[in-house]
Amino acid sequence: MFGDQTDVPESGDWWDAAYLMMWGSNVPITRTPDAHWMAEARYRGTKVVTVSPDYADNTKFADEWMPCAAGTDGALAMAMGHVILSECYVRKQVPFFADFARRYTDLPFLIKLEQRGEMLVPGKNLTAADLGEADKNSENAALKPAVLDETTGTVVVPHGSLGFRYGEDGVGKWNLDLGDLLPALSVQGAEATNGDRRTALVHLPSFDTVNGEGATVARGVPVRRVGKHLVCTVFDLMLAHYGVARAGLPGQWPTGYDDPTQPNTPAWQEPITGVSAAQAIRVAREFARSAEESGGRSMIIMGGGICHWFHGDAIYRAVLALLMLTGSMGRNGGGWAHYVGQEKIRPLTGFQTMSMATDWVRPPRQVPGASYWYAHADQWRYDGYGADKLASPVGRGRFTDKHTMDVLASAVAMGWSPYYPQFDRSSLDLADEAHEAGRDAGEYVAQQLAQRKLKLAVTDPDNPVNWPRVLTVWRANLIGSSGKGGEYFLRHLLGTDSNVQAAPPRDGIRPVDVACEGIFRKASST
Repeated sequence: MFGDQTDVPESGDWWDAAYLMMWGSNVPITRTPDAHWMAEARYRGTKVVTVSPDYADNTKFADEWMPCAAGTDGALAMAMGHVILSECYVRKQVPFFADFARRYTDLPFLIKLEQRGEMLVPGKNLTAADLGEADKNSENAALKPAVLDETTGTVVVPHGSLGFRYGEDGVGKWNLDLGDLLPALSVQGAEATNGDRRTALVHLPSFDTVNGEGATVARGVPVRRVGKHLVCTVFDLMLAHYGVARAGLPGQWPTGYDDPTQPNTPAWQEPITGVSAAQAIRVAREFARSAEESGGRSMIIMGGGICHWFHGDAIYRAVLALLMLTGSMGRNGGGWAHYVGQEKIRPLTGFQTMSMATDWVRPPRQVPGASYWYAHADQWRYDGYGADKLASPVGRGRFTDKHTMDVLASAVAMGWSPYYPQFDRSSLDLADEAHEAGRDAGEYVAQQLAQRKLKLAVTDPDNPVNWPRVLTVWRANLIGSSGKGGEYFLRHLLGTDSNVQAAPPRDGIRPVDVACEGIFRKASST
């Protein structure tokens, strides 16, 4: 989304909601001092709906309870989105929703379709770098995604994207002022400048198979050719993902809300979530209608529980999409009241300055704890799970026969993830060597890596030169509490007695890019 960060309103804003959903949030227990706002909102006529697997405390305050099975919230949200897209964007278009989607979301942006083997799949954004000379040669062209003007049928680069944030060409253009531009939500609805209007069958990932393996579903989207690229909009792909059919498009489509064989229909989600299809349809309609009539005052209070699942971020986004599709973000009494989860914290910049003492010394090194301990506590040695199990079935196959540790090593090598120690030699020594050679430190290190005179520490975490040497635990209980897999810490990090029950898998995938011979125990200094 654009122009709005996923932050939270004050709890007094609940009182302004026209339609209020508590999704996995037991407000009377977890937000006891604020719960009165939710209860008092009902006296204004606000409908309150709770979504939870159990008859929780907040249910007695609700007008309706949706008993969604634990961990299946994503299926319910997708089915509700299916209804909203069908009834508010395809069968008819709600102007309030469409205007919000054009202005504040990425739904109008054009996506290039790529041929991978025999499949046509979604690729990257069409950007200014893919257009004519004037756009191609503009500053930060690759960071300026393009849209289709619904009125003229021409491809236009709107203001406000990342490419306008930095550089002289972007001065005065990093805003959402569209002027006379009317971004087309769909290629299907835009004027064609040369009569170029057709469809294409796109393969999309599907993970609702019986054995959990990734599969694909083929669905048609309207397309337009821009130069050498075949494109459609994000909105076109979204309708295909949700299974919302439009006339004239080929592919595997649901026959209606009551079709349980196709993903994301109300009937499909019923045996997964336990919520009846009829209830999912009705609540989705009420949520959308309230947003339309109240100017976006439909609100969802979301609890952290729905994020605590594998792919919890996808559940989170599926729920968030309901608010984006109904123009409810950025409104008093509407939007996203999550308080937990993937939150953008407003004071984070100031907090980091204080907590990391960056006003006193140079920035400290920070590293994700999960990947750091996965490597240094040797948990990767017990992991026989292939990274390709998590790959999209329409991907390029880059994870095939890769171990998770290989993927981590690649991420470190490409600078996507920090890891310490960085190299098999001290960074201080490398800086001294570069200085003595009269070379820039970065260039010197890059040359040493290219000549294989220097190695990344992540490729051999059990080499003694790559061990972490000092661990300070300040008012925390790392091994007993926050350290997942504490017995591995004892055995491999501290080199002491442990109760590790697992054994490294004899068969299965082993790391290719990481040294993994033998079983190592780091020697304890105690």
